[in-house]
Amino acid sequence: MKKPGYLLALWATFVGFSVTTAIAADGSFSGLDLNLGNLYRVSKAQSRSISPENFTGEKGKAGMATEGTGKGAARDLGKGWKVSPSVQIEAGKTFTLGEIKGPGCIQQIWMTPTGNWRHSILRFYWDDETEPSVECPVGDFFACGWGKYCQISSLPVCVNSGSAFNCYWQMPFRKKARITLENQDAKGMTLYYQVNYTLTDVPKDAGYFHAQFRREAPLNQKGLYTILDGVAGQGQYVGTYLAWEVHSPGWWGEGEIKFFMDGDKEFPTICGTGTEDYFCGSYNFETRGPDGKKLYTPFSTPYTGLAQVLPPDQNEVPGQRFGLYRWHIADPVRFEKDLKVTIQALGWQSGGRYLPLKDDIASVGYWYQKEPHNKFPTLPAGL
Repeated sequence: MKKPGYLLALWATFVGFSVTTAIAADGSFSGLDLNLGNLYRVSKAQSRSISPENFTGEKGKAGMATEGTGKGAARDLGKGWKVSPSVQIEAGKTFTLGEIKGPGCIQQIWMTPTGNWRHSILRFYWDDETEPSVECPVGDFFACGWGKYCQISSLPVCVNSGSAFNCYWQMPFRKKARITLENQDAKGMTLYYQVNYTLTDVPKDAGYFHAQFRREAPLNQKGLYTILDGVAGQGQYVGTYLAWEVHSPGWWGEGEIKFFMDGDKEFPTICGTGTEDYFCGSYNFETRGPDGKKLYTPFSTPYTGLAQVLPPDQNEVPGQRFGLYRWHIADPVRFEKDLKVTIQALGWQSGGRYLPLKDDIASVGYWYQKEPHNKFPTLPAGL
């Protein structure tokens, strides 16, 4: 008879979860990837947390600050009473949120940054690498690319009331993890944050988390935008965020997403049927209101969303902005050697013909891969 651990791993593989990485052949559990399917299993993993109340995450060292942004408010209470809840990052400076010795896995990140979200650059470095595996404006990383609050109710990214950014992407590392935030703005900013992680064994087949930001404003080539290119190695693509501004009247989302992998040249292995189709919507993301008028209808679900429409009360007008996400959690796009991801910007013109567009598109591509990774392109000027 098969052991319970084997059966759970087999089921997890079938539904597409990564829980298999946490279960060894003998049924033992490392605690790397918890979900409701295995939450009851006890492990030897050690829970730790980094915040301004414990910059190192050391055991028994939290809440000991005597200096910090809350010192004035806590002057009658003293040590242990929210003395250091946040940090100030001066203009042009880079702050290290955390540096963790592994092996382990980052499991959740919460933060609420002030300032310009496009000019605040998150970077993640795994092990001893000098080039980041994540380089992205903080707003776009959390699917809020237009500098305005937008509720996101998805599995790996949640944005809640105020400006509460939450990330649940599992981020394993073997030797070290380092997270920084660069303030490229002309003004200082305040950052509240917490990084929750576990110290635990990391399976041999665990890939490293990557996220890359790009933007073309307007598109370099009419009708074509590149989300990701130059990825080399083995891994899986797990998500797309787009911040899209249209520059023409009419519907803008007839374009197809395309995944070129493992030597594909002119034609891809995977090709979608339209922008709204890729983001799991249909027919222009429109529904008809009580007055009979069609309007874009925002939605935010565990895997997909048209979470932001600016302004919300207009339809198919130049200058309108959209925020869209699509997480490939149940359907990761796996590649063995290389990966390129593009999407078309396609509208309509007279005679029922497609019209390549010159819109403004920014993106974040999310993926896991074995290291080393190729160096990212330089962040676009002006972001």
